[in-house]
Amino acid sequence: MNWKKYINEINDFPKPGISFKDISPLLKSPNFSFVIEEMRMLVSNPDYWIGIDSRGFIFASALASIDGGLIMCRKKGKLPPPVISQEYTLEYGTDVLEIQPGKGKVVIVDDVYATGGTMNAVEQLCVKAGYTVVDKLVLIDLKFLHGPTNIKSLIQYV
Repeated sequence: MNWKKYINEINDFPKPGISFKDISPLLKSPNFSFVIEEMRMLVSNPDYWIGIDSRGFIFASALASIDGGLIMCRKKGKLPPPVISQEYTLEYGTDVLEIQPGKGKVVIVDDVYATGGTMNAVEQLCVKAGYTVVDKLVLIDLKFLHGPTNIKSLIQYV
């Protein structure tokens, strides 16, 4: 199915020059469950789905309802201890993500893959926390913003 028809492009949001990909129409659609099924078919079977704060939680939770558990990767100070932390670089500074330690095979899940900074930080964080990353999955991959990757995605913008 052409899932792009469920994505609204909002020009110059949140700042000039950015074309924001609004997933709200897709989330409201009765076809959302089919999106989750198609995303699930793109990756190998994990023990856990790692949802990245915050829109990654939507997709990781839905995927976990089919098979596996959910682990939240949150911004600093949002999870109870013990946690493992990873600082990463943003366009205008740094931020910190945290996860609770554990073991098992994981698939990291987010809504959009742009430049890769957050996904790379989460992958490093998962390894530090004791998990084995078997795949990385997003709804939308903005391929025009980066080079070749091993990201699995349902929708691509080239």
